[in-house]
Amino acid sequence: MPSQDARTVIQTAVPTAAVGAVAAVISGVVAGGKGALGAVVATVIVILFMGIGLVVLERTARSLPHLFQAMGLMLYTAQILLLFIFMAAFKDTTLFNARTFAATLVAATLVWIGAQARAHMKAKILYVEPEDSKADKPAKSGSST
Repeated sequence: MPSQDARTVIQTAVPTAAVGAVAAVISGVVAGGKGALGAVVATVIVILFMGIGLVVLERTARSLPHLFQAMGLMLYTAQILLLFIFMAAFKDTTLFNARTFAATLVAATLVWIGAQARAHMKAKILYVEPEDSKADKPAKSGSST
């Protein structure tokens, strides 16, 4: 993974994990161990889904730049739908507290999107390939005196 991709993933995953940790502590206090487990599971799901999507989007941007915008819209739509499917699938689970799971899933997703927007705004990504300064200099012609 190129350094810019890794930097973007780290800049988005760290705030999301921090929010997940805070949510796990709050959920643990409010709903007990099952609440904390629900918050942790939701945070892991968000980091995995969004992280994989970000890596795929970054690689698509490099290899197929003309599909970048359409791919981004399709990817975010698919991610949000998958997160709703997870919320619906686990709404009646007894493994963990479903309310803390859903609340943490929404909060972590919003933090991820905000952190990703900030990371892209702060990134110094060239949108034009710089010209090589040595290639543009004409060769010397004529006498050197």
